[in-house]
Parts: sequence; structure tokens; C-alpha cells
Amino acid sequence: MKRRMAFLTAAAFACSSFAFAQTPPAQPTGQKTLAATMNVYAFPSKGQKPEQQSQDEAACYNYAVQNVGTDPFQLQKQAEAQQAQTEASKQQAGQAGKGAGAQGAVKGAVVGTAVGAIAGDAGKGAAIGAAAGVVGGRRKGKAAAQQGQQAAEQQGQQAQAATAEQLANFKKAFSVCLEAKDYMVKY
Repeated sequence: MKRRMAFLTAAAFACSSFAFAQTPPAQPTGQKTLAATMNVYAFPSKGQKPEQQSQDEAACYNYAVQNVGTDPFQLQKQAEAQQAQTEASKQQAGQAGKGAGAQGAVKGAVVGTAVGAIAGDAGKGAAIGAAAGVVGGRRKGKAAAQQGQQAAEQQGQQAQAATAEQLANFKKAFSVCLEAKDYMVKY
């Protein structure tokens, strides 16, 4: 009888353990708070409920947009557009020097013809002038293309820095509002 009771107890325990092991743990909703989507982390220091935190974050978001004049989600789109524009400008600057070698050859041939005519062989002078013009034209073209690409890169960096400053100002205003509503905030 004792053996049977011990066996039944062990079986019941094993079944309940098996059933417990088969029950999946509660899954988080996977939704980030408004603050977390902007990499601002707010902890309710007065035990605010998630619903209250959501309302407070929405109010502080509106406060920050009104006071700073910037919407961080629009800033993100703006930054992506600026990056694409910078790349397009760099490519365009790279194309600027493409015909420089041919232009240099034509100019060099004209000068070479004049010098060759004085020396007695215009054809030879034109050929030498054209060769020198190609080399000089390519150098000038590469230098112009490189200078244009550097200028485009610098403009892109300045635009990104301005956008980053606007985002930082928004986060400051957003954080100050949340701190006033008794949240600990880090970004």
C-alpha cells in the first residue's frame, strides 16, 4: 500500500512537472514604448502602470515637438534623404573629370601645331602637344573630381551634424518632461 501510494505520488508529480514544462512562459508583447523607439529609456520611479507611462510619454512627445520644433521621426527620414543626396553629389563630382583627357588633348594639339609650325613640322608638334594635353587634362580632371567629392562629403557631414543636434535637443526636452512626471530617464 505504501509502495502504491509512493508510486501514485511520484506519477502525479511527474505528470504535473511534465505539464508545467510543456506550458510556454508568458511572452512579452514585443512592442517598444514610444521612448524606447527613440533610444530613450524611462523607468517609472513612482510605480506608474504601463498605461500611465504610455500616456505620459505621448504627452511629453507632444511637449518636445512643440518646444523644439522637430519631430524625431521626420528627422530620421531627413537624415536618410541627406545621405542619399550626399552619395549622388559624390557620384556627380566623380563624373566631372571624365572628358578632361580628351579636352586636354585637343588643347595640346592646337598648341603643339603652332609650336611645330614654327619648328618646321606641324604634325609632329600636334602629336606631342596632344599627348602632353591628355596627361595634363587627366590630372586636372582627377583633381577636380576629387575636390568635388570632398566638398560633397563635407556638406553631407555638416547636414548630418545639424540633424544629430536637433535630435539631441528633442531628447533633452522629452527627458525633462518625463523626469518632471517622476520617471528616471537615460538616453
